[in-house]
Amino acid sequence: MRKILLGAVLTLVIVFTFKHCEDKTDEQAMLLERSALIQKQINNVGKLVVTEGYFSEVFTYKSSKAVFGDLLSAEKKALVVVNAEVTLAYDLSKLNYEIDEVQKTLTLTQIPEAELKINPDLEYYDIQADYLNPFGANDYNAINKKVKAVLAKKIEASDLKANAKNRLISELSKLYILTNSLGWTLKYNTNIIDSPESLETISL
Repeated sequence: MRKILLGAVLTLVIVFTFKHCEDKTDEQAMLLERSALIQKQINNVGKLVVTEGYFSEVFTYKSSKAVFGDLLSAEKKALVVVNAEVTLAYDLSKLNYEIDEVQKTLTLTQIPEAELKINPDLEYYDIQADYLNPFGANDYNAINKKVKAVLAKKIEASDLKANAKNRLISELSKLYILTNSLGWTLKYNTNIIDSPESLETISL
């Protein structure tokens, strides 16, 4: 009787031990599977998010040059029509992050800054220049520099940056939705992202 009882106990111990090891293996497999799923979503998000804008401006360029001391002034001027294509881009392939499988946490450690590109198309009209003060490469370079400075100010005053950030948050929200559905936590450095709205408070 004792042998039968001892045998039954040993059998139960072996079964429970096997079952425990099997459960632990399944849990580890699930953990790795979820980590792989999060990694895949990061790769899907890791693309170039581009917001485009178009600006038009008309400039009058004037420049004068003293000749023969201060006896004469040679002037030149031109009307410049500018049509510019502007892009603000977030390269999310540069997104830095850490995955903690034990704590089930995805931490975004660095979000790339927006890259601003201004591509102006300049057309010159009514160019007037004195023989002693002709238009040259320096004038065109000065006009181009001035145009980009003015456009940069117009971009700051426009809603282009806000639109670009909204598109960025829309992409990052996909990470929140996935981590939340898997029971993981999404963080930006030390801040916990507990809703898609929390992403809007991120300082870029």
